[in-house]
Amino acid sequence: MTGHDGKRPARRGRAEAKNDAGSGSGSANSSRATLLWFRQDLRLEDNRALHAAADTSLPVVFLFVLDDGAAGDWKAGGAGRWWLHGSLSSLAASLEARGARLILRRGDATAIVPALAAEIGAGEVHCGLPHEPWMRKLDEQVAAALEKAGRRLVAHRVATTMDLDAVWSKSGTRFGVYSPFARACRAAGAPDAPLSPPRTLACPGPQPSSDALDNWNLLPTRPDWAGGLRNSWQPGEAGAQARLKRFLDGHLDGYGASRDAPGEADGTSMLSPHLHWGELSPNQVWHAAHDSIGGSAGRRAGFETFESELLWHDFSAYVLRHNPALPDRPVRGAFERMEWRRDPAALQAWQQGRTGVPIVDAGMRQLWRIGWMQNRARMITASFLVKHLLLPWQEGERWFWDTLVDADLATNSVSWQWIAGSGIDSQPFFRVFNPVTQSRRYDRNGTYIRRWVPELRELPDRWLHAPWEAPEGVLTEAGITLGQDYPRPLVDLSEGRNRALAAFRRIAGPDKRTTENREQADTDTGTGAARSGKTGRRADDAPAAATGRPGRGKAASPSRSKGSSPSGRRAAAGS
Repeated sequence: MTGHDGKRPARRGRAEAKNDAGSGSGSANSSRATLLWFRQDLRLEDNRALHAAADTSLPVVFLFVLDDGAAGDWKAGGAGRWWLHGSLSSLAASLEARGARLILRRGDATAIVPALAAEIGAGEVHCGLPHEPWMRKLDEQVAAALEKAGRRLVAHRVATTMDLDAVWSKSGTRFGVYSPFARACRAAGAPDAPLSPPRTLACPGPQPSSDALDNWNLLPTRPDWAGGLRNSWQPGEAGAQARLKRFLDGHLDGYGASRDAPGEADGTSMLSPHLHWGELSPNQVWHAAHDSIGGSAGRRAGFETFESELLWHDFSAYVLRHNPALPDRPVRGAFERMEWRRDPAALQAWQQGRTGVPIVDAGMRQLWRIGWMQNRARMITASFLVKHLLLPWQEGERWFWDTLVDADLATNSVSWQWIAGSGIDSQPFFRVFNPVTQSRRYDRNGTYIRRWVPELRELPDRWLHAPWEAPEGVLTEAGITLGQDYPRPLVDLSEGRNRALAAFRRIAGPDKRTTENREQADTDTGTGAARSGKTGRRADDAPAAATGRPGRGKAASPSRSKGSSPSGRRAAAGS
């Protein structure tokens, strides 16, 4: 595999400092300090920006800026803000243990960062290299402001295993399909070995002023809806390392199968929020997993599947970096004409886990309770919204963005458009997951449904996945009256599928005949979209849905960050 310049795609970051955001004439020789600007790299280990700052031998000031204005619609949702509070608290404690302090500022980063650099006499500001369009624009503005004062912004790769600008096809074009991208990445060799934290951190004597983290009001209070999150997660670098160890100690062997079983505890790594917030680097995860293989064939097979998920994480960042409109508009122009339905009641039922389809409701209730949803369940719930309910994928994204602790713009955008059939390397729209078939296959004993939809726990396995098919006597014995104890399905599955396919035919154009020939094979069973031979296309535990949110302020859906719950009563977080 050769890169665009005739070289192999670059994993390695020897010259990792990448002034992609711009650089000034530089006054580093006369600098009194260096500024490290944390964003989504909230760790000390394997942090190239941190090492670069420390290598200057100048005192380092550590900064985090909460700039909701620059993020706009993509500021962290309610669950994300809960996580951010814990992660910043953990990072501050780690820095304090090394004699340093985390400076917190809230507001316009284009003013805050240059002003603080001037205050401490920093010639360079080091930060992680982002792939989010809004953050790249912010970096350009900050770099320009610094340059005017003879300073520079230096960005470093901290969130991917690859230099995404160095990955090209053999023909010199960008990849639009995952598999050849993954092959190119593997051909580049192992990711760089992780960097240990600097042994010492030189800090200036008088420290700049800082906000108090509690004053940012990132945590919910009235009511406190985060109990399930607290019981499930430990934000921060130590929590990330513990989660990784737990996964590798007991669950890498057999990962290829367990990641598709919603009811299997720890079947997936659950590392996605730690990767999103940068409490672990993908290089750390790759090397830890690879080093744990030993002589086990099962662990090697599990590693190969797991590696594919890490590469999907890189691919998502790659696609977003080179397609900045991805979060807002479908890649395939025909989907601009898609005749989506508008049904606030159906949308709310989906959000609340009250669709009447048990596997869908189990997934949505898990999401609400712990801020995360199992891999297979994400695909099923997203497909049900887009295909059976024929509601816009943007509506599902709004909810996922607000309620997922791991909501990541790149992975979310690519994955949501994948399930909708509108994006890059997407499953065809006419592949409609049959949720009952999926449920019977992947939650055969009903463990997942019984945990999250307890009102159905007494139903025999035979009827659990489709209670509307159960005889009245069976329902009575289980203490269930459909429409009272548990809702009837929002839509007949066959009718919903046919309605979706009819809508797709109206935009399919010249591919209409091919579409019709393949519908029967791909829709009735719901098996075609799993893509397990590639990776399942969900970056292990990463969100199965998220992308453009036109008109968030007009959304009728309840929102954690707006103070709502499935019953419309959950308090604001960070507002």
